[in-house]
Amino acid sequence: MTILPPDNPAQPRASVVIPNWNGLRYLRPCLESLRAQTLTDFEVIVVDNASSDDSLGVLEREFPEVRRLPLKVNGGYTGGCNAGIRAARAETVVLLNNDTEAEPGWLEALVSAMGTHHEAGITTSRIMLYSKRDTLNAAGDCYNKNGLPDSRGVWQLYQAPYDQPAYVFSGSGGAMALRRSMLDEIGLFDESFFMWCEDVDLGWRCQLAGWKCLYVPDAVIYHHLSASGGGTLASYYVGRTTLWVLARNMPPAIYQKHRRAIWEAQARILVQALHGWRGKASRARLRGVLAGIRSFGRWKQHNKALMQCRKVDDDYIESILS
Repeated sequence: MTILPPDNPAQPRASVVIPNWNGLRYLRPCLESLRAQTLTDFEVIVVDNASSDDSLGVLEREFPEVRRLPLKVNGGYTGGCNAGIRAARAETVVLLNNDTEAEPGWLEALVSAMGTHHEAGITTSRIMLYSKRDTLNAAGDCYNKNGLPDSRGVWQLYQAPYDQPAYVFSGSGGAMALRRSMLDEIGLFDESFFMWCEDVDLGWRCQLAGWKCLYVPDAVIYHHLSASGGGTLASYYVGRTTLWVLARNMPPAIYQKHRRAIWEAQARILVQALHGWRGKASRARLRGVLAGIRSFGRWKQHNKALMQCRKVDDDYIESILS
């Protein structure tokens, strides 16, 4: 294992980008697991979103091999990842949550799959629960015909079919590799998302541009669930950005075909939020859904432009929806 130091001019095989906001509790074990990787010649970039803990100091003292990229303001997951992607030197850019720990062969499996599957713009990890290591957090992401994204295999035991490589709708932003040539074509994350569902939005653009997303079961990550984000903030953004993803990316004919199921699903979410309105998370989800509905039309031109340059037809998109 060789993590290239920040001043090494050699181009690494992979650039691992870790966005961080006050995540020192988890950042140490995450970086220690990267020191144990079997892959040689990669760099690690920690993008610090204006943390108030000692994250930057610990990086300087204990992890000198890591490139530090401090931001003056918190750009969220999207802003942090985009800053890291722009600074990365490798053709393969790997995004990793700071609240994860990787098996030694994780990075090698993820990057090798990118090298052998040239049709893949994204390769995504097998993410297991940290506290229940036989249980899946995600085996890639899926997208339902009712307009709701989901984590493939979530809460299920690790067994067939999740023990086999498979093409999936999109990768989980917590641990996925991106091909730079794909990003040059489809663009980076939309920073207005800030956090949540930005990986699904990127997955849509990947699929519409004719790229594929490959799930790699040998690339194993353990995730501390919701350690780096959750609660009322997450509930608001999930409510809002779920609708943004739909408005931005779904082909109009497919939207019209499933329109009733889409809005029935949103109505169920609203009813559930209203029933639990005494809880802060429920009220935040309600505000998020209403914000998404109010801003649904702002993405009309974005969707129109995306449809004009897409490389796959409606039948293909329909076939990959759950």
